[in-house]
Amino acid sequence: MPDSKKLTKTEKSWILYDVANSAFVLIVTTTLMPIFHKDFVAAGSGARSTADWGFVVSLASLILAVLAPVLGSIADYRGMKKKFFLGALFTGVAFTLFLPLIRQGQVLFGLTLYLVARVAFSGANIFYDSFLTDVTTNSRMDRVSTLGFGWGYIGSCIPFIASIGLIVGYQMSTGTTEISPLMMKISFVIVALWWFVFSIPMIKNVRQEYAIEPEPRMIGKSFSRLWSTFKDISKYKVTFGFLIAYFFYIDGVDTIISMATAYGIDLGFGATTLIAVILFIQIVAWPFALIFGALAKRYSAKKMLFAGILVYSVVTLVGFLLPSIQSASVRTGAFWLMAFLVATSQGGIQALSRSFFGKTLPKEKSAEFFGFYNIFGKFAAIVGPFLMALFTRFTGESRFGVLSLLILFIAGAVLLARIPEPEAGS
Repeated sequence: MPDSKKLTKTEKSWILYDVANSAFVLIVTTTLMPIFHKDFVAAGSGARSTADWGFVVSLASLILAVLAPVLGSIADYRGMKKKFFLGALFTGVAFTLFLPLIRQGQVLFGLTLYLVARVAFSGANIFYDSFLTDVTTNSRMDRVSTLGFGWGYIGSCIPFIASIGLIVGYQMSTGTTEISPLMMKISFVIVALWWFVFSIPMIKNVRQEYAIEPEPRMIGKSFSRLWSTFKDISKYKVTFGFLIAYFFYIDGVDTIISMATAYGIDLGFGATTLIAVILFIQIVAWPFALIFGALAKRYSAKKMLFAGILVYSVVTLVGFLLPSIQSASVRTGAFWLMAFLVATSQGGIQALSRSFFGKTLPKEKSAEFFGFYNIFGKFAAIVGPFLMALFTRFTGESRFGVLSLLILFIAGAVLLARIPEPEAGS
């Protein structure tokens, strides 16, 4: 494949799936589902509902961490990766469509539906990410990965704006300032439909190019291959060394993404402000994700990962200090500053982590190794939300959980410094 600026049909189709699944992240995970849970399903529970939300986020990560390597190893057999991807995709879309069935007070039922939808969403991403090695070359990987995140951010704004339009339109017509549960339920349906429709190019055009040929007793052989990978870990020092560093810094990133809305509510920010902030992040994150990709080509992906970790460390400190700010206007300004900082680095640090890792692994075992990537990411995502939930429950203040994230960013940076930049060959 020539290293030209023009994207291939396969690369475009792969990028469009980021547009598809980003709607779930933005509308369900980050924005409306936390509000729906705290203000409607578990209304009146206070900080406990934040803790419950954190525990469910952690449980979803634990389930994926257990399943990811086994599923990834099986998916590396020819013809299997696409089947696993489709199974997770259709399950995620279906359970997102089920979310409107939740009624007030049905906390366990609601969290269970969300849990399955989130696990399926994350499962589909294991196979989606592993297709990166099938759709492009090492030299184009940073660019294609950051384009995925960049267009995912701006593309997901369309269903987000449609959902917010429904919510605000209802508020204006009824003269209320509260968010209608019915409008949120309709928004969940919009997400499911958007997710499916923009997955169609991926379904039609992306194929598994690198694979292990099928053999008898594939499941048993998959476990054997996993064990062999662990035994031969010295052959993949860069790959697994990076995963350890990734474990630490992505923990903080994922926790901020998953818990930001619930934390904002605890700080006293209204739902309208939180929605505006999230839309602002999506719009600003779009060009910055692309900028990260361009700067990675000039300065290296590793240096840009350091830049992202530094920005998130500052975000953590601002988040901790927010509750102590007495002036409402200053606190609001600091909250918007924190949102801007997140927007500058959120897409870049995730996209470059994905492509950095993709350049270090054997392509015919990409699903297995992205299973490990998911393990390290998901086990990391257990720690942050769990710590935040634990500190919130015992202190009654969410900010002490936020402060603990700084240690994770520092550890990630120290470990990343020991990893060499991977080759950018074909």
